[in-house]
Amino acid sequence: MKILVAVKRVVDHNVRIRVRSDSSGVETDNVRMSMNPFDKHAVEAAVQLAEAGKADEIVIVSIGPKQANDVILTALAMGAHRGVLIETNERVETLAVAKLLKAVADEEKPDLILLGKQAVDDDSNHVGQMLAGLLGWPQATFASEIKAGEGGLEVTREVDYGRATIALPLPAIVTADLRLNTPRNAALPMVMKARQKPLAVRPVAEFGIDISPRLVIDKVSPPAERPGGRQVADTAELAAFIAGEVKELEAL
Repeated sequence: MKILVAVKRVVDHNVRIRVRSDSSGVETDNVRMSMNPFDKHAVEAAVQLAEAGKADEIVIVSIGPKQANDVILTALAMGAHRGVLIETNERVETLAVAKLLKAVADEEKPDLILLGKQAVDDDSNHVGQMLAGLLGWPQATFASEIKAGEGGLEVTREVDYGRATIALPLPAIVTADLRLNTPRNAALPMVMKARQKPLAVRPVAEFGIDISPRLVIDKVSPPAERPGGRQVADTAELAAFIAGEVKELEAL
């Protein structure tokens, strides 16, 4: 089985997000970036399938500036075999991302495409579903478990009423939830070895897909500051405080 995994470079989840002074978006200059956490679970799932003898090639694809090479190298260090960077310095909206991934899928002809269920920078949760629609493939989103069988997958999803397990034939698309696995930290020898693995850099224009934005962002604003906490002397004072707050709410 050949697996294609899409990964995105986003602001590191440990970094406090700051809005640009002109309110045009989130500040990314001189900010630590890393692989979207959900995508890391997708890479780990692909590597585990390969280690179980269910996959023989893992291809990583990312879309972004030249610096996005770093998230591909992270995936290669985790155990993927080769990478493809579709290079662009422009902001690429989700539909254009899905179209570019379809173009790569048409070339690579994978049996399975894995993605994170969403990117933590825009929380769109669009690309996997759009890509499945463009390719006409079955999809399983928010996967918390993946089992590979003969010619198909069994995917478990955690839903509001419990767990749902579905079967789908290959080729297919699966988006990863955080509960899917625990991504490995690549050891230094694997990081060094990753730099020797094939990594193709291709300009976005090579794909002939219009990535012009269709949405206009009027303004990006930071969330309202939360009021500071308050220390109380004992549980009696805490109970009195809570009772006062409840009374105020009831009076509204």
